[in-house]
Amino acid sequence: MASCTKNITIQHQPSQATLDELGVFQWSIWTKEVSEFPWTYDEAETCYFLAGDVIVTPERGEPVTMGKGDLVTFPSGMSCTWKINSPVQKHYNFGEI
Repeated sequence: MASCTKNITIQHQPSQATLDELGVFQWSIWTKEVSEFPWTYDEAETCYFLAGDVIVTPERGEPVTMGKGDLVTFPSGMSCTWKINSPVQKHYNFGEI
């Protein structure tokens, strides 16, 4: 089941088949310590959280909580603020999938 908030799409606990079909475990890994920073997506990003607890707040939008086990897509052109509450490790892929 996927939920969508301000064009951020979150699929909680996607199946192994879904992850395999997308090739998630072939994507690069990004890690980041506890921090808060602004970010703008020049292109869409899909990521799968291996660890972490994050609140992403789109510009003029409501905060969206995500973390371990979530498959998340951020839309191209979105500006937001990331607040990382526990260290993040995620696979990520830029562009439409």
